[in-house]
Amino acid sequence: MTATEARAELFALVKRAEDDGVSTLIHKRDDHALLVPLARFPTARQPGAFPSHALSAAQRDFGDLITRAAKGEPQVLRRNTTPVAVLLPVTDSSAPSSDTAAHPGAASAGGAVNSPHTQDRGSTPRRLATLGDAMSVLTGGPVGGPTFGLAGLDATTGGLQPGRLTLVAAAPNVGGSLLGLAAARQTALVDRRTVLYAASGPNRDDIFRRIVAAETGGDYPRLKQGRLTEHEQEVAHQLVQAGDLLMIDDGSDLTAADIAETAPHMEGLALVVVDRLQAARSARLPLSGDGLPDASQVLASLARTLHVPVLAIVDSDDPTLLGPLDADITLTLTPTDDPAKVQVTVAERDLGVIGLAYLRPDLLHARFLDAGTTPAVPATGEEPARSLGSAVERELAEAALPYTSGAQQGLPAAVTHVLAALRTALTNGTQDVLDELGSSLAEIAAAPPQLPDTDEGRGLAAALNAYNTTAPADASEQSVAVQSTESSGHVPDDDDDAEEGVELQPGDEEDEPETAVFPALKILKDAVGRSKMHPIPVIGIEARESGPWPLIIEHMDGEPRWVHPEVTSTRVPFLRENGKRIRRDQFDVPDSFGAGVMCLIDRNGSYPSACSAVPLAPNKLLHTGPLEAFDKASAGIYLIDIPQWPRTDMPHPLGRIIDRPDEQDRVWVTTPHIKQLARLVREDHLASMPTIHDSWTGKANESLFKPFYEATRKARTELVEAGGEPYKAYKTRLSIALRLLWPKRQEQQSPFWRPDWRMSMVAEASVRHWMAAFKAVQAGHTLIALRNVDAAVFWAPQDTPPATYRIGTGFGEVKAKFIQAGEMIPEGGD
Repeated sequence: MTATEARAELFALVKRAEDDGVSTLIHKRDDHALLVPLARFPTARQPGAFPSHALSAAQRDFGDLITRAAKGEPQVLRRNTTPVAVLLPVTDSSAPSSDTAAHPGAASAGGAVNSPHTQDRGSTPRRLATLGDAMSVLTGGPVGGPTFGLAGLDATTGGLQPGRLTLVAAAPNVGGSLLGLAAARQTALVDRRTVLYAASGPNRDDIFRRIVAAETGGDYPRLKQGRLTEHEQEVAHQLVQAGDLLMIDDGSDLTAADIAETAPHMEGLALVVVDRLQAARSARLPLSGDGLPDASQVLASLARTLHVPVLAIVDSDDPTLLGPLDADITLTLTPTDDPAKVQVTVAERDLGVIGLAYLRPDLLHARFLDAGTTPAVPATGEEPARSLGSAVERELAEAALPYTSGAQQGLPAAVTHVLAALRTALTNGTQDVLDELGSSLAEIAAAPPQLPDTDEGRGLAAALNAYNTTAPADASEQSVAVQSTESSGHVPDDDDDAEEGVELQPGDEEDEPETAVFPALKILKDAVGRSKMHPIPVIGIEARESGPWPLIIEHMDGEPRWVHPEVTSTRVPFLRENGKRIRRDQFDVPDSFGAGVMCLIDRNGSYPSACSAVPLAPNKLLHTGPLEAFDKASAGIYLIDIPQWPRTDMPHPLGRIIDRPDEQDRVWVTTPHIKQLARLVREDHLASMPTIHDSWTGKANESLFKPFYEATRKARTELVEAGGEPYKAYKTRLSIALRLLWPKRQEQQSPFWRPDWRMSMVAEASVRHWMAAFKAVQAGHTLIALRNVDAAVFWAPQDTPPATYRIGTGFGEVKAKFIQAGEMIPEGGD
C-alpha cells in the first residue's frame, strides 16, 4: 500500500497484524517499510528499546515514521501503553518478492513465532503467543488499570482489567450508574487518565451535577435546581479546568458502533464507561431492548481491540437478561436488610461468583462510600471465617513473608521461626497459638535484629516498630528490653500536634462533617484548590513507578536523631496510661558539663508552623539534571554530595539524611535543606555549597499551604486554653490532613498523593527546629540532644531555659520542662 492508503486504514491494518498475523508492505516514494505483528520482532516489547507512538499520533505522523523505519530505525506502534505492531526497514530477508506478495505474513524480523512451513500452506497464520508472553502479564508488576476508588470493591474485583467488558447490573433506583461515575471520577480526576463517558441515559448536565455533588458532598437535588454554594461553584470551576480528561458523549441515537468508532481516536484512552444499557425497549435509545446482546458484543470487541476496560451499566439484575450479554465480569448490586448497605456480587464468566463487597449508598450526594469486603462464600455454604489477629499482627506477618518463605535471607533462625508461626496461626485461625506467641513477638519487636537495608528489610523494620508501639498491655515485662543506643537510633516522640501518634484509618480521607471542631482536611483541600498555580494534588498511579517518585522516601525529612558525643544515652521501658509499652530516653551527663539540669524544649505546632512558608513545586516535577547552582525560583528534589560538618556541638544540618548515602556518598534532599545549606554557606558555617549532580524541579511556591497555616493557628489559639476533647480532636484532624498528603496504602483513597509536598513540609519543620537550636548554641548554651522536629534538650541552670527561645503556647513558641540528670525524658504531652 502507499503511505497515504495505509494512513487511512492504519487501525484496521494493526488489527489484522494482531489478530491474523498479517504483515503489510508500505511505500512512500523510494522509502519502503513493513508493518509487522509484534511477535515477529519480540525485542519491540522491551520498554524504551525503540521509539514508540500511540496509534492516533502514529496516524498523524505516519509519513515521517515510514521514512525513519526505511532508514533502519524500527518504530513501535502502541495502543495506549501496550505495544501492538512495529514498522521495520525492508531488508534482504523481508524484501518484496513473489513469495512475500503471495504470503504477506512470511517476512520475518527479530524472530517469528509462526514457522514458514505453516505459511506455505497458503492460509493466513493465526496470532500465537508463547507461554513467556502470557507469564509477562503476571511478572511484569501491577497492571495499574482503572479502579472505582472504593477500597473494598477494588480489592474484590482487582480493579477494571484492560481488554475486558464489565457489566454493572442493578435494578432502577439502586444506583448502578453511580458506580460508572465513580470509576470515571477516579480515573479522570484522581489518576489523570482519559475516560470516554458514553451517556445513553443521562445527559451531560446530569453527569456534571452528579460529579460536583460527589466531589463536594453537596445535595444533588439542590444542584439540579442550579443552586450552588460558593464552595461548590469553586469546585465546579476547578473541575471544568481539570476535567479535559473526561470526555462525555451524550449525542442522540448513540449506538455501540458509535462508541467503537470514537474510542480509537482518543489519545491515551484508559477507560470507556457506557451509561447505560436499558432493559426496556425505547425507540429513541438504540442501546435498549432486543439490541443489547449485539451491543454487548461490540463493546466486548472494543475492549479487546483497544486493550482498555469497558464498563457498561445495565438497569436490570434479571439473570435472563444478563446471560445473553456474555460479559467478562458482572457486578450485581442488590439491596440488603440494612438500608445503609448495598451488596455487590462479583462474578466472572466461567468461574461464577468470586467475591462480595459492600457499599454504603449516599444517593443524596450521588455517590457510594466504601463499606468493606468479604470473601466469596465457599461452595459448601459455610460462613466466611472472621478476620483473626490485630491489624499490626497481620501487617507484621505480611512484612515478614519474604523471610519466612525463604525468598530473603538475613534473619536469625529463632526470629524466622516465631514470625513463621505467626503467619501460620493467622492462616489457620488458631487464636490460642497466637496468644502464646505474644510475648515472643513483643520481645523481638522491642529489640529487633539488624535488618538488611533493602525494601523488604525496611518494611519488616517498620512493621516491628508498629507492633512494638501497640503491643498488648498484658505482654510480658521482658518484651521491653533496656537498650543502649547510638545517636542515630532514637525512636520519634509524639509531636505537639499528634503527627506521630495518629495512624490513618479507612474513612479518614473523607471531609469532616459540618459539626467538626476543626475541618482540617476541608481547609487543606480548599487551600490547594484556591491556588492560582493550578496545583496537581494527585500524581497518577502509573506515573508513580518512574521519574522522581521512587526517589522520594521518608528518610528525606532530615529529622535529627542526635545526642551529644560526651553524653550517654539509654533507652528505658515506659508504660503509657493507655497500656502501650514504649521506650524513652535517659541521659547521663558527664561532670565536665558543670552544675545544671536538663531543660527539655518542646516546640509548639512544628508541622503546621512549617506550612506558613514551605517551598515546593505545586505542578509537575521535570527532570532538570545537574545544576551549576541552586535556583531560588525552583523547588523539588536534588542529588548532592554530603557536605562536611566540622562542629561536634551540633548535629549535621541534614539530620538522618546522611545515614543512608548512595555508593558515591550522595543523598537526595528537598528544597528546604538546599536553602538551609545555602544560608550556612553565606554565614561561613560551611565552606561551600555541595555540587548538585541531579535534580527534578518545578516552579517554586511558598504560599500553597499558607491559608491552612493561618486557619490552624487561629483554631489553636481558640482551643488550646479550653483543652480537653475539643483540643484533642483538633490535633487529630490536623495530623490526619497532613498525613493524607502522602498516604502509604493504596486502599487509602486520599485527595492527595504528593510525597514531595509531604517531605518538603517535614523537612521545613526539621530545618526550623535545627536553626533554632543552632541559634541557642551560638549564644553559648549547651545542647545535649536534638530529635524529631520539636524536641531539644539543653544543659542549663534550674528554671532558666535558653534565652533564644520564646516561652508560650502559640506557634513558634515553646514549652520548657526541667529534669534532673539521669532521669527519664518525659513525652512532649506529659
